[in-house]
Order: sequence, then C-alpha cells, then structure tokens
Amino acid sequence: MSDHSDERATMIAAGDLQEFAPRGREHCRRHPSALTLQLRRLQPASELCSSDGAAGLVGCLREVTIHERQRESWQLRKGVSDVGEAVDFDEELYVASNMVIWSKGSKNHASAVYKAFTVDSPVLQALWCDFTIPQDKSEKADVSGSDEIVEKCICILQNSCINVHSIEGKDYIAALPFQVANVWPTKYGLLFERTSSSHEVPPSPPREPLPTMFSMLHPLDEITPLVCKSGAGVFGSARVQYVADYTLRIVFLNAEPSIVMTYDTVQSLHTVWALRRVKPEEQNMVLKFSEQMGTPQPMATSSSLTAHLRSLSKGDSPVGSPFQNYSSIHSQSRSVSSPSMQSRSPSISNMAALSRSYSPALGVHSFSGVQRFNFSSSTQSPKRHSITHSPNSTSSDSFLIPETEPIVPELCIDHLWTETVTNMREKNSQASKVFITTDLCGQKFLCFLVESQLQLRCVKFQESNDKSQLIFGSVTSIQAKDAAPVQGIDMLLVLEGSGNLVLYSGVVRVGKVFIPGLPAPSLTMSTQMPRPSTPLDSVSTPSKPLNKHLGPLEEGVLLSPVPELRDSSKLHESTYVEDCTFQQLGTFIHALRDPVHNRVTLELSNNTMVRITIPEIATSELVKRCLQGVKAILPKEIAVQMLVKWYNAYNAPGGPSYHSEWNLFVTCLMNMMGYNTERLSWTRNLDFEGSLSPVIAPKKARPSETGSDEDWEYLLSSDYHRNVESHPVAKALRLDPLEVLAPKDDFLQSLSLDSSTLLFTHIPAIFFVLHLIYEELKLNSLMGEGIRSLVVLLVQLARDLKLEAYIDYYYRDYPALVKTSRQACVIDQGFMHHPSFFSAEPPSIFQWLSSCLKGEGVQPYPYLPGICERSKLVVLSVALYVLGDESAVSNEASHYLYKITSGQRKQQIEQDDSRCSFRHNTSVSSLAEKLVIWMTNVGFTLRDLESLPFGVALPIRDAIYYCREQPASDWPEAVCLLIGRQDLSKQACEGNLQKGKSSVGPVLSSDIPSGTESEEDEDGMNDMNEEVMSLIWSEDLRVQEVRRLLQSASPVRVNVVQMPEASDHEYIEEKENRLLQLCQRTMALPVGRGMFTLFSYHPIPTEQLPIPKLNLTGRAPPRNTTVDLNSGNIDVPPNMACWASFHNGVAAGLKIAPASQIDSAWIVYNKPKIAELANEYAGFLMALGLNGHLTKLATLNIHDYLTKGHEMTSIGLLLGVSAAKLGTMDMAITRLLSIHIPALLPPTSTELDVPHNVQVAAVIGIGLVYQGTAHRHTAEVLLAEIGRPPGPEMEYCTDRESYSLASGLALGMVCLGHGSNLIGMSDLNVPEQLYQYMVGGHRRFQAGMHREKHKSPSYQIKEGDTINVDVTCPGATLALAMIYLKTNNRSIADWLQAPDTMYLLDFVKPEFLLLRTLARCLILWDDIWPDSKWVNSNVPQIIRENSISLHATELPSSEDLSLETLAQAHVYIIAGACLSLGFRFAGSENLAAFKCLYKYATDFLKCLSAPTASITGHYNLETCLSVLLLSLAMVMAGSGNLKVLQLCRFMHKKTGGEMNYGFHLAHHMALGLLFLGGGRYSLSTSNSSIAALLCALYPHFPVHSTDNRYHLQALRHLYVLAAEPRLLTPVDVDSNTPCYALIEVTYKGTQWYAETTEELMAPTLLPELHLLKQIRVKGPRYWELLIDLSKGTNHLKSILSKGGVLYVKLRAGQLSYKEDPMGWRSLLAQTVTHQNSEARAFKPEAISAFTSDPALFSFADYFCKPTVNMGQKQEILDLFSSILYECVTQENPEMLPTYIAIDQAVRRLERREMSETFELWQIKLVLEFFSSRSHQERMSRNPNRGLFMNSEFLPVMKCTIDNTLDQWLQAGGDVSLHSYLSGQPTEESQLSMLACFLIYHSVPTPGQLAAGGLEGSTNFSELLSKFKQLNMPVRALLRLAPLLLRNPQSMVL
Repeated sequence: MSDHSDERATMIAAGDLQEFAPRGREHCRRHPSALTLQLRRLQPASELCSSDGAAGLVGCLREVTIHERQRESWQLRKGVSDVGEAVDFDEELYVASNMVIWSKGSKNHASAVYKAFTVDSPVLQALWCDFTIPQDKSEKADVSGSDEIVEKCICILQNSCINVHSIEGKDYIAALPFQVANVWPTKYGLLFERTSSSHEVPPSPPREPLPTMFSMLHPLDEITPLVCKSGAGVFGSARVQYVADYTLRIVFLNAEPSIVMTYDTVQSLHTVWALRRVKPEEQNMVLKFSEQMGTPQPMATSSSLTAHLRSLSKGDSPVGSPFQNYSSIHSQSRSVSSPSMQSRSPSISNMAALSRSYSPALGVHSFSGVQRFNFSSSTQSPKRHSITHSPNSTSSDSFLIPETEPIVPELCIDHLWTETVTNMREKNSQASKVFITTDLCGQKFLCFLVESQLQLRCVKFQESNDKSQLIFGSVTSIQAKDAAPVQGIDMLLVLEGSGNLVLYSGVVRVGKVFIPGLPAPSLTMSTQMPRPSTPLDSVSTPSKPLNKHLGPLEEGVLLSPVPELRDSSKLHESTYVEDCTFQQLGTFIHALRDPVHNRVTLELSNNTMVRITIPEIATSELVKRCLQGVKAILPKEIAVQMLVKWYNAYNAPGGPSYHSEWNLFVTCLMNMMGYNTERLSWTRNLDFEGSLSPVIAPKKARPSETGSDEDWEYLLSSDYHRNVESHPVAKALRLDPLEVLAPKDDFLQSLSLDSSTLLFTHIPAIFFVLHLIYEELKLNSLMGEGIRSLVVLLVQLARDLKLEAYIDYYYRDYPALVKTSRQACVIDQGFMHHPSFFSAEPPSIFQWLSSCLKGEGVQPYPYLPGICERSKLVVLSVALYVLGDESAVSNEASHYLYKITSGQRKQQIEQDDSRCSFRHNTSVSSLAEKLVIWMTNVGFTLRDLESLPFGVALPIRDAIYYCREQPASDWPEAVCLLIGRQDLSKQACEGNLQKGKSSVGPVLSSDIPSGTESEEDEDGMNDMNEEVMSLIWSEDLRVQEVRRLLQSASPVRVNVVQMPEASDHEYIEEKENRLLQLCQRTMALPVGRGMFTLFSYHPIPTEQLPIPKLNLTGRAPPRNTTVDLNSGNIDVPPNMACWASFHNGVAAGLKIAPASQIDSAWIVYNKPKIAELANEYAGFLMALGLNGHLTKLATLNIHDYLTKGHEMTSIGLLLGVSAAKLGTMDMAITRLLSIHIPALLPPTSTELDVPHNVQVAAVIGIGLVYQGTAHRHTAEVLLAEIGRPPGPEMEYCTDRESYSLASGLALGMVCLGHGSNLIGMSDLNVPEQLYQYMVGGHRRFQAGMHREKHKSPSYQIKEGDTINVDVTCPGATLALAMIYLKTNNRSIADWLQAPDTMYLLDFVKPEFLLLRTLARCLILWDDIWPDSKWVNSNVPQIIRENSISLHATELPSSEDLSLETLAQAHVYIIAGACLSLGFRFAGSENLAAFKCLYKYATDFLKCLSAPTASITGHYNLETCLSVLLLSLAMVMAGSGNLKVLQLCRFMHKKTGGEMNYGFHLAHHMALGLLFLGGGRYSLSTSNSSIAALLCALYPHFPVHSTDNRYHLQALRHLYVLAAEPRLLTPVDVDSNTPCYALIEVTYKGTQWYAETTEELMAPTLLPELHLLKQIRVKGPRYWELLIDLSKGTNHLKSILSKGGVLYVKLRAGQLSYKEDPMGWRSLLAQTVTHQNSEARAFKPEAISAFTSDPALFSFADYFCKPTVNMGQKQEILDLFSSILYECVTQENPEMLPTYIAIDQAVRRLERREMSETFELWQIKLVLEFFSSRSHQERMSRNPNRGLFMNSEFLPVMKCTIDNTLDQWLQAGGDVSLHSYLSGQPTEESQLSMLACFLIYHSVPTPGQLAAGGLEGSTNFSELLSKFKQLNMPVRALLRLAPLLLRNPQSMVL
C-alpha cells in the first residue's frame, strides 16, 4: 500500500475527543481575588505601597493594554507521584494576572486544585523546578552525588522577584537584580535570561558587555552568571568566558539530557549546548582571566566562539564584528568603577551558604545580589564618563576596590552542534517550539519548528559510547505548521499547512489522524489563506511569554503566512475568523499544544480547544510482547516500517476490538512476510469481529442468499469447530467426532510466498523470536490463552520452514491444536537470512530445567534482553539454587544464558545486566538466602511467584520455605514480604521510616477516652500506655497503687481527732500543723512522678503542655472541710513550695518523649502568662534539656530567658542546655556557662552578681558539657573551686558545701574514668590535691589567675589556713570515685579505706564514711559481690567487734570507746557498701543483689523501732534506710517489684516525727525508679550513667523544701541521663496488639560466668545490651526470629528506642499465651499432627485453630464439608481435607493450589482428556526436583525440616500416572507409538495420550532416534548403551524396547 494511493485507508482514528478548557480558568473565576481588591481599596495609601512595592508600580507602567490583564497561559505535564508508582494524570499550571493555580486530574480522575498562589504583581511566568540540595557542601563539583535531596518546587516570576514554593511547604523569595526576559528550569536549578534593553548597542568607549544568562541553583544561593566553554578558537586554546552575547536567545532547555538550544538573532542559526556544572579549574580560569584584564582591550584577546562562527559565515574580519570582548563582570567593575558593584560583607554570603540547612528566611543575601548587578540602562552621569576617559583611572580604580568579591559561576555550557548555514535564510527563523522525541526504535530526535518556513526540522542524536557527550546527526525537514510530541507511543504529531494532522515516528510518516467530529480538511482549504487585516502585535514584553518567539523590534511588523497567527494574542483571533471569506467551511485545527503522554490539545479556529488521545500501539499483552521481540531483532529501519504498517492497520477508524487484536496482528505480520492470508485457510477464518478493517478489503460474504455445502465444510474446517471437538464438554456429552471432508481446492495448488515483501528475508529470525516469546509465556500461567493463539502461528511457520523438530515439539505441547493435515506454503529458502542464533533443536525452558534437576550438562539458554526477563530469572535462580553456582547471579550470567540481539544494542544490554548484580551486603549463609535476596533485588514479588507454573516455582518456594524458618533480623522489607514473614517486613518497614516521618505516637498508643476520669485527669499520669503495662503486671493493680501514691493534684486527707480538752482554735491549729507535715510529703512527690511518667507522651504542637497543679490543701474527714495553710493561724516557711513547683514542672516536661516533634516556637508558646508559674516553667525548660529538645530553642530565646534574672529559670536553663549538649565541648554553651562562674571569667572582669544556686548549676553544667573529655583548663579551675575559700564579703559564705560538692562532681565528670592516664595533667597532681581536700591539712598557696581574689580573708568565717574538710570532703571523695571509676586501682582505693582506730574515727564525720565506702567500691568495681559477707567486709574490725547487735535490749557499757561513734560509723559504712551494690547492679534485676539489699533494708527497719535506736540516732537510721531503698530501686529499676513497692508504700505512710521533706523525696524517688517510664526504661551502668546517678542520688537529703545547702535539688533529675529504653514488647502482627512471647536471651561469657541462656516471657526488660550475644523469639507458638547482637547492637537499639515493638507472628494451630496460658488447648492440634492415620478425622471446622487466612476458611467450607448423597465424591472430599490439613499444619498454605493442580491433572490424564501437556511437564519437574541431588543433600543435612510435600502424596500420584500410561500402551497405544517412532501418521484419537507418553517418558524425537542408529539393535543391552547419550531414563527405555527391538522374545525380563 503506497502512502498516497488510498489516504482513507491509512487514516488513524484518534480517541476520546473532549472539549478542553484549562482547569485553572474556572477556579480563577471563583477565586476571591476581586474581593481582595476591594479590601485593598480600603487600606490607607501608605500600606498599599508597602504591600505592592515598587514592583507593582513598574508592573502597571509596563502593561501594554487593558486586555493584557486578562491574558492567561498554562502548561501541562505528566503527573508526578510521590512514590515510584506509575500514574497517568495531567498536572496543570495556570497563570492569570497575579494568580497561579496548580491543579491535577485526568479523564478518569476528577480534576482538583492542588494549590493556588496569589502574588502582589502580575505573574510573568510560572514553572515547576526541582532544586537539589547537596548534603555535602564541600563537594559542589561532584555532579552525580547520590546524597542529594531533591526539593520539588514551583517558581513564580514577577517583575522584580521570583517566589519559590516547595512541596514541603518552604517559601523563598529571591529578589532579581535585573529585568528577566525568561526563566527556564534545568536539571540543576533555574536559568535566567536578562532582558536586553534597547539591544545594548555597544557603547562608544570599549566596555565589557554584561552577561545575559544567569543561573540560580537554589533560592537561597546567589544568582551567578553562566559561562561558556568554547572550543579551540583562533588562538588555539579553549577559553572559558561569560555568556554576554545579547543576540543569543534561549529557545529550549531540557533536563535529561541536559541541553540548551539557543538562537542567534543576527545569524539566524540555532545552536545546541550541553549544560553542566562548572569544574573548579574553569572557575579559576574565568576569575583569573578577569584579573589579568586590568584595562579592557579590543577584540584581540577574546576568541568568542559565536563571534568566530559569525565572522566565518559573513566572511568579514573578526574585528569588525559587533561583538564586544567577553570577560567578566569583575574586570568591568575594576575598569569602570560602577556604583552597582559595592562590596558585600562576607558575613552575608556565609549566611547564604548556611541558610540552606536552616529553615528558609527571606533571602537576605539576594539583596546583595541586587546591588551587584543593578543593570540599569539609565544613562551614566557625566562625572562617571570623565573617570572612564582619564588615562590612569583604571589602574587606580582596581586598587580602590580590592574588596569586591568575584562572582563564582556555577553552570557552564559546552557547544555541541550548530545548524548548517543555508543561502536563503529568512531573518526571523527562530524556532517557536522545540522538543525531543523518540522514534519507535528508541532513536532520539531533537525537533524544532520554524514557523516562518513552515517546517519542522529534526536532528537525530545519540550518546557517544563512553556516555560523555551527545553526537548529532543530519537535519531532516518535515513540512509543518505546528507539531507536538506524543511521548506515550514514541511518535510526534504534525499539523500540516493543509490542516491535516499526521503522525510521524522520528522522520517516518505513519499516517493521517482522523478525528471523529471534525470534518476532514477539504482541498480548497489548503490554498493559502488571506492575510489578516490587523497587523500582528509583536511588542515583545517579558509579560508575554507567548510572544517570546517573535523577533526583535526593528524587524518591523511581520506579515508572514498564516501560521504566524497563533502567536498573536488571543485577542485577534475572533476578528480574524470573521475576516476569513470561507468561514462557512467550518472549523479547522490551527495549533497543537500541551502534549502529555499520549494526549494533546488541538486549538481550533473557532477559539475552542479539543483534547484528543492518540491510540496506543497495542493493548493486548501478547501483541505487545511479540512486537517488542520482532522490533528487537530486526534492523532499525525495517522495524520502524513494520511498526508503522501495524499501527495503521490496528488503529484504522472503526478498527478491531481487543479480542481480535491478535488475529489482526497475525494477518498483518503474515502479509508482511509475503503470505497471502486470503488463500490460507486458517488465517482466512480468523474472526475480526466486523470486517471494517481496511487491510482485508475484499469481502468474504457471498452474494447468494441461500446456503451451500461449502459453508458447512467451511464450518467443519474452522478452528472453532476443532476447539469445540477437543473441549472437555464435548467429551462429557459423548459427542461423536464428525468426519471432515478434505477441502477440495486447497491442496490442489500449493501457495508460495511473495519474496519481495518487507519481512520475507527475516522469517527465520522472527520465527525464533516468537518461539522464545512462546517459551517465556509458558512461565506465566495467566497467559494460557495467548500461548494457544501463538502456537498456531508458530506451527504454520515451522511447517513452511520445514523444521521437523519444532513441529514435533509443538505437537508434544499441544496435541489437540497441532493437527498433521495443514496447508503448507512453499518458501524459497534461497533468499532466507538465517541468523547465527537460530538453533535446529527448539530451545525449551522446561527441558532445560529438567536437565538441570537431573544433573545433566546444559547448554546456555537463549533469551531476549528486556523481553524474556522471566526466562532469565528462572534460569538463573535454578542455576543458583539447584546447581549451587553462586556466581550465576553475580554480574556475568553468560554460562547459563546467551543474549540474542540484532547487533545494534550491545550497550543498553550491559547496562541492563548490572541491575541484577548481587548488591546485598549482609553475610548470606546459604543458597536459599542468596536466592531470596537476589530475587527481591531484581524486583520479583509474591504476585510473580503465584503466576509461575507450580513445577517451575517449586525450587523457589522451597528456598522461601527454608528462609521463612530461619530468617535474619536485618533483611530488607521486600525480602521479608517475599518469604511471607509479615512480622519481619513490618519491623523493617517501621525501621525505615525516617525520624521526621515517623508516626507521631508510638505504635502502641492507648487511647483513653477523655472525660471519663475527670477527677483523675489532672494528676499528670494519664498518658501512660495502659495496654503494655497491663501485660507486664497482669496479676494485680500495682500500677493504680503507684498512681495513687504519686498523685499530688488533689487535697490530702488530714485526719486529726479532736481531744475533749482542746479548744476549737487549738484544734484548727493542730489540723494545720498536721497538714504542714503532710505537705512535706506532697511536695516531694513530683520527682517520683517524673520518673514514673518518663517519656510517655507526644505533645500536640498546637496545645500547651498540661502541667498538673501542686495541691497543698487538705480535707478533714467528718465533714470534708477544707484545711488551708494560708489562713494565718500558724507560721509557714516563706517560699515553701518554690522548689516543689520546679520539680512539678520537670515532671511534666519529662513526659515528652525524645521522638516528639517540637520546635522553638512551641517551647516559647508554653511560657506561662502568670508570674507564679515561672518556677514550673523553669522546671519545664530543664526537662526539655534532659530529653534533648532544648537544642531546638533559638539562642535568642535562651539569652532572653537568662536576662530576666529569674533564679529558677536560669538554673533550669543552664542545666537543661548542658544536659542536651552532653560531652560535646560546645563553645557557645561554654561561653554561656562561664558568664555564671566567676572562676572562669578573666580576673579583671566586672564582678557579676550571680545567685549562688545559679553558680552551682553552671558548674555542674560545665561538668556535663565537658563530660569525659579530660579538658585540662576546665579540670584545673574545677579542682581549685572545690576548695574555694570564703570571700571578703558575704558572697561565698552561705551554702558553700553545695558549691564545693558541685565542683567535685563536675571535676569527676570531666575526667570521668580516665584514672591515672590523664593526659597532660600530671603537674596538677589531681589525686593528691583531692586527697588533701578529703582528709584536711594545710591549705596550699592558690596558684593561677585568681589569687588576687583570695588575698583578703573572709569577715564572716574564721577558717585559718587549713582546709575546711567539712566543706571540701564530699566533693573531693566523689571526684576521686569518678576519676578512678571501674579502674580497680588499689592504691587510690586504700586512701578511701574507713579508719580502723577509734582515734581516727573521731576525726571523720560518720556521713563521710558512707561516701568513702561508696567511692572505694566504685573504684574496685570488679570486686563488688552481691552478698552480705562482702558488705560486712567493708566494715573495719574495731567496729565489727564492738557493734551493737540490732536486737539487743540493753546497752553494753564501755569506757574507752564511744559507742555512739561506732554505731553511726557502722550503719553509714553498711549503707555506703549497699549503695555501691545498687550502682554495680543497676537495672539488672540481679536476684542475689536484691536479696542481700532487701535483708539489710528490713534490718534497718527493725533497728528503727529497737530500743538501741537512740544511740545511732533516728536521723542517721532514716538516712541509711532511704539509701538502701534507693539501692533496691536501682537494682530493680523499671521492674515494679512488689516487695520494694510494699517497702515504699510503708515509708509513704510514715509522716510524723523525723520524717522530713528529704526522706520523702528519697522514698518517692525509689518508687519512681521502680516504675521508671512505666516499666519501659531501666538504668544503665555505663560511666556516664553512674556519674549522672551520683548527682541524682547523692545520699544527703534536704531537710526542708528550700534547703540547697549541701546539694542543689535540681540535680535530683539527672537520673534521666542514666535511663535507657530496654523494654521489648512483642506485638502480634495480625491483630497489631501487644502480646506475650517467649524469648531466649543468650549472655556473652564473662570472668564471672560462662555463656548462658535464659528464657524470659516478653514483654520484659532486657539486660544491658553489651552483655548479650543474641536474642531469639522462641517457638513453638510464634515464628522464630533471631536478633544477633554480635554483629552490632544498632538494630536492637533502634527497635528499643522506637518503643521496643518487636513484631511476632503466631504459627498455625497455636493460640496466644493470653488465650491459652498453659498450652493445653493447642494440645489437640499436637496429637492430630503426629498420627497421620488420624488425618481423615480432621474436621474442617477445626481449621480456625490453625490459621486466620479467610481464603482457607472458604476452601474448607466449600470443598471439605460433606453434603447429602455425596456418593463417589466422598473420596475427593477426604483428599481435599487431608491436603488442607497437611498445608496448614506444615505451615505452607501456599502449596494448596499445587496439590490440587497435581491431583486434577492426574485425574484428567486418567480420563484421557489431556489436550495439552503443560501440567504433565509441571508434575515431572516436581518429581525431578524431589529426586534431585541438591534436594537430597539438603534433606540429609537437616532431616527434621518439615518435608515440603507429604511423603505419601507424590508417590501415589507418580504411580497413578505410570499405571495410566502403561494401560494406554497395552490397550493399543503401542501401535500409535510405533507409527510415531517410525514417522508414519497416527490416528487422531490417540494423539493426546501419545503426547503425554512422550513428554512423561522424555522420548526422543524420531529424528534423534534415526540419528542414533537404533534400528539395527538386537538386544536390550545394546539399546541401553546407545540410549546413554540421549539422556533417556531407563524406565522409559523399558517401555520402548519391545517396539524398537520388534522381537518381544529378545526382551528377556
């Protein structure tokens, strides 16, 4: 069919005609802009200016007409989805006046406005742009950085600025330093073109032209000029220079590949450039170049490429060109000192660099940009001219302005291609539309439409071999008035001058497009149209991007042919249409726009727009595959022609529907091969559903109305009849086959092929490719229909090519379809082109797999890259798993596969291959794991697995089953999904959420309905996770009890009985005194509550954090009257509740989890309005520091808080900030703290009046910030501060103890655990100095800068010149303990030994003995032993011998010993040892330690009530008891131990007598530690934790609530730094609720114990992770799961920090521990499993115990339940029940379909109804897999692994098949088998059974048999040896032997 003979025949029907209007237009109408304008009018004028700015004014002046306001424009693009899934919708960006509307939608989605933006001045342009933010600022040059974040943005260009809005919600405004004509999105950022004002005629003094193109890589970056790298020019070296040629206009810019197309207005040439980042050396070149040129010289130095080209083309000298020399702006700034170039402060540019990483503020620096290129075209003042002309000015200028920083360019363009120069070049031939298109064979073209010439020029380009550059070919012109690419189908649509729409692929014409509903253009229309009467409006303003294509002004008004019209503004079109004389001819298309995917908009002449869809190349999967394959194998030109013909046939108007698409394809293909499809009987009968198809023009209908015999024959010989005959229904209905008379005329003449057709020579290649596609489709069980269609075509071709082996092969596959009697055609083989890859033996994927499984040698399997992907996957996975070749899936797959190509696509294949490279780096132990991980890497999913045939899928399923049993915990999500472990995949999925995107609440948040517990609501403990806590402590209500003990928000009960003699007034006083006592306890509660609720809440960013109020009132019982302390009856200490409310604030703040989303604004927003709440806010700030959120608070706010001078706020802030910056040595924080510590300020500095407590907090802060750094200066100052003498005034006299202690603690933190190797501090003698502080002695001379301050003695305290040990001892002792922590340093430890003589004991305060013992034990860490013997060993002998037994009734008398001293020393030493025991076993729940401590605690309790208590002193005993309680709580931290809870509750009830605020504080801290974080947290024993705990649990408790003399109360909260999440909560993945699971924890071996394992019932607190080797979730109830900690603890740490959620999955037949605690209910399941004989008794109803899968339930319901009068079906039911049972108990329900398929196939074979042997192949593969060597080996290695298939099922099936085939053989099958082997035709009824026999027994083809020379064999042994090379199994040979030997007697059996 030639192109023009029948235009109607090659019309292509376009689909889906729709009226099109931009969506934004409608929205604009409703957008409330008119309203805003009215509001604006009401504003005062001053405000108006500020809002609209100068931009608005300029904008108004530049408007051309009133109508311009209404101008609209829009652009469309293909929808971009967030995740990688394919989407098919359009996104539209619509601009009208000052609005931009972004909407999304398609013909099947409703369109929706996504965002609408309104700006102040008219929008000139709006576009999408992606900015990349390189993570690593230093490596700017590295282009392909994978660590770049892409910010998707929308950019709106106004007159003076550009607004950028990112999808994440960031807004930027960048001011523009010049008038922008156009802005283009690039791969790297934005590219600006500067408006050239009055075309910048070169000024008379030689001056640098200013750059015309600029780039901006990010809205916060500078706008920098673009540079261009020209080739070697006139002077031989490549030059880099700024793009300053104002005649270059950009007409097109593309991101992939990154190219720019420019148009030179003078030369009228288009040029293509590559756009890339500048290399550093080029930056230097540009900058150096500008330095050299002090004075601008004439043209000599500049060899601009464009100038050079121009001079060549015009033939004039380079000097005369209008080109000024390009250099840099800087040289201009030096030569002409223009005011626009002022220096900018470096700080601003640094801000610019930094600002990317912070939240975007207004682009501050961009104003510096404005100063830098203010390219005003205003005339220069005369003064400046004179400067320019003065001879020596330039040099002096360059010295005058040295500080101008050069602007470093960021993008560069390289020249790639320029159009060739033609003679007749019109002035204005600028391309109005440019696009890149790909043709059907993947070749790329750059097309540009030159409207004035009415042509579309296409340039072919491709990447060079090394991918470094693009190579451009020659230009082809197509006549066109307009054009648009159709990317979806790799074509382009061209609007011809005549008004026809034509499709092209590349430059090959495909055909006209017929648009239903639009008249085809008539011939009259294609004559030239009359000129319009109105001149075209060609005023080029930046506000009219549509006009950007028109030439510059001086070219005058263009009156070119009509196509120019579309560029005129919409205004004129209506008038134009009225002018036309032939209006009555109706509408015609006059432009194309907005192509997206395969949709394009047509602009019609009547001002309407229509959107059409260009149809796809093919819709059916089969046709697509075949086309792809044929395309891949043919030479490109032929492939394009073939596709074009197919496309025309397929998309003719009224073309075929989906079903007949294949038939049409066959006809089309065979016609192109030279067949006459009319004459070939089976193609003639193909049903086209409507014979409209133009390809088959002659009609088949006969004119005669009456029927004839031929019609009947026609029916009988039709495919349809044959299919019906072989259909199972026909057999079931016992229909007799009809005789078919051989059609008369068909055999008389044989048909020969027309060898001149397009594909004739390529028939073998096409045949082979189609065969490979046939093999590929066999691997997809969903494509059965397609395979049957394809095999018919293949048989025809094979027969005509005389390929016997192939015919035999197809016959074996489809015996019913492949009949012997078929028409053959004669092919003249002489012209045939047999490709190298063609093989005489048909490649068979099943045969290949079978050989693999049997362990025979295999040839590489041929495959087509990109088309036979499944074959490749199956081949490689079998090679890996069955052959065990691990290299199979690494890069080179060629041992098993060979690629088939047409020789043109080498490159792309190699790149294809690298995808499959084995990328996973976790240690893979077995082949199964390797296989599974590789398959997920190539993107294989469960859905793919389900569509694989069951025999092929079996090895893969086997590997999956193996992996499912023993997975690794760190596999990626996709792997876990594939192996069916939802628990693991969910874990992996949770783990992959980035911090920012993680779900706000933890996974297990419990929603307590609000309002139900209003009275309890305010106690601050209602955000706890009830669900988990009720699992941890399920037996009792201890959590409620704790909550009751710790609540401080409701009034206490004051129960005082009124004595008869007491007056009412006295009674009231008594009640108030009692309340005062109780309040001591209430005020101590918040610290404990903070521990209990630690990190349990995620605040809502829009609401303030609720802080429960501290309630200090009481209620008296009988009448519930209120008792209040403020009544004035008794004296209440001032500021009593001040610290209590601070603690209350901390407790509230500590509820906030570290993972919450909090920002600076929220912290400030929480600041209370009332001054009374300032203390709580101070505590809140400290808490935020402890959980790490304070780092987000802006520095500004921190200073703001500190300057207020509120003491508590300062304490909270300083401690909080330091805790947040733990151990970082952060300089800013150090400065902040130093201001508050006089010792760290220079000696001459002003004395600051810093409150004492703030100083203490600051000193501890220094310790925290420098923790573990051993920073020398800090250590030196702190060492001196421990013994700071009291100053002359009152300043240092009060509370000196707490300052000294803080300095000691801080010093200990700074040198934490460094011991004797303190680098560079040996001259400080730290230990000796500390020892002196501890035991006293002469004060040393104060060294250092502060000696001046200590000259004059204090006027308050007379200390003399010895050290005041009472002040310095505690700090020094603890400092020693921390410096030598865990070092086991004996010599230091001996200093801390308790004195062992009475004389020495008198010198030490008993309290200090507690600290010394504690310090000594912490140093000798490894000696601590959890029993009372070790505790007592710390007590010196003298004390032990004289100690009072705790139960003595009267006191022993002694003269020379002070019993009181001894008793006090004894209890304190015991307490110290016990406390160290608490530290050593903190958070370990060590039983021995617990028992030991509990014994001592009860002893002390008894002591208190013993008569001897008065000797020791109640206060001392209470202190020691509190210490013991804390030690117990530390050991049992987070465990909620009942005994400790009872002790705490007992202490809670004691309120009178000696019980002061401090003891209550200690007891409730113990209670809090016991339930730390609601049981989710525990304590760590790392050095840092011990330091924090020492500060928090310092064993001297405040006497009253305002007492900070010995220890600052705020430090009690530092325990947070020692808390770590260690709760592991199993969550059932199906129900998503927490549950119980048994876990097995393996400890690493240590010096104290060997490696041990322990079983725990989770949810449980894990031991410290560094002690563990591995954790396993144990069976049998849950799937096993191993977390190996020897590889590193990060995986487990991240699980624990995210709430400790470990997903687990119940195994089949198991119940959770909650439902079935003892495991009795699932015993039923166990008995059934072990006795297979009982399997029949399995009732389908019982299935619910085994699985939760609804599909299995339904199967049980419908297939396993007996119904009435079953009869013979009973047997099937039993079989199904046992299969189902087998699957659920063995936990491979995915095998159910396989079982059933095998069973059904065997039954079909028994009934002899197998019309295709596909399933038999699968059964054969299954049997071969189980007998394969690799599988046997695996089984021998671990025999207990659940057998994949029931041992009984397969042998039975195998036996049945054998029997069936043998019976057939005996019942006359041997005859047909014999005739087959000897090559005679067999009778049709036997065909399908014969094929089954051949397949099942792997019988060779007759051809192979003949080649083997088997005819002459006389006995069996001879046969056996000859069959050796045919790889035929002996069992098959036994069955063939009688036939082959012809003589049954010689077959002696």
